[in-house]
Amino acid sequence: MQKLTNKEQEIMHILWKLEKAFVKDVLAEIKTDKPHYNTLSTIIRNLEEKGYVSYNAYGKTHQYFPIVSKEEYKKGFMTTAIDNYFNSSYKNVVSFFAKEEKISVDELKEIIALIENKK
Repeated sequence: MQKLTNKEQEIMHILWKLEKAFVKDVLAEIKTDKPHYNTLSTIIRNLEEKGYVSYNAYGKTHQYFPIVSKEEYKKGFMTTAIDNYFNSSYKNVVSFFAKEEKISVDELKEIIALIENKK
């Protein structure tokens, strides 16, 4: 999977939410820093070229839909982040969140229970 820009990620989140959308529908969902219609259309076409989006044509109008699921993208994104920032160590990820006080003891116990129940 090719890396997405922040704006491309924002557009993908909108397409995952809407499931199918015309450019005007995506534009209506953007709350801040609205791009020009033509700019948004170019971003969506870039997503198509990268293999994240496809479309149904209705004359000259296209209705876009994601062909990469949010789960697929999340898995690739997290794997890359863990490889790049935590030396491919999930222990380092959990330790980071524990040190930053972003995860509670109860949440850690839930994670341990999930791991133990998978065996």
